[in-house]
Amino acid sequence: MNTAGAGTRPYSSPKRATSAQETGRRILQATLGLFMEGPIADVTLNAVAARAGVTVQTVIRRYGDRLGLIHATAEFASAEVAGQRGAPPPGDVPAAVDNLLEHYETTGALALKMLAEEETSPVLAEITEGGRQFHREWCERVFAPFLTDDFLPDGVERKRRFAQFVALCDVYTWKLLRLDAGLSRDQVAHCLLEMLEPFIRRP
Repeated sequence: MNTAGAGTRPYSSPKRATSAQETGRRILQATLGLFMEGPIADVTLNAVAARAGVTVQTVIRRYGDRLGLIHATAEFASAEVAGQRGAPPPGDVPAAVDNLLEHYETTGALALKMLAEEETSPVLAEITEGGRQFHREWCERVFAPFLTDDFLPDGVERKRRFAQFVALCDVYTWKLLRLDAGLSRDQVAHCLLEMLEPFIRRP
């Protein structure tokens, strides 16, 4: 009888892959958590490893160095943003506002933190610039039916109207209404729809 390998556990590639995936996610979430609690200078490999419950070598093996880790964390957060803000069909403004607020309720604080520190870090500046571009592309897609030549009133430039849509849907507008004024999410939605209404009404 062949007893070779008796008592050993079979190798499970899918199980190992899942474990590695969970470890990577834990490291990225630890990085985000540390950034939300203090300046980006405090987000060190040692601090991230301790928060994630792994060794520094594990972090380095996955992301190379601190800069690689920060970039990977930014891509992780950006992917979640893109997933959240890809739903509303063009022209459906109530759905767009609801989608926007769902996004800001979960990631608005992170966006504001990055914007507050972008001048101190080239990495953050690169991330926030990408965020601005994504926001502009989202607004251009969502409000496309209201930016056509046949919809805009005489004398209204597309560039100016587009800038108004971008500003009204910006995270700072959400901050002024939700955080500074203390309005509820439903009240913020009502405010945004009221402010957008003159721009989506056919002349």
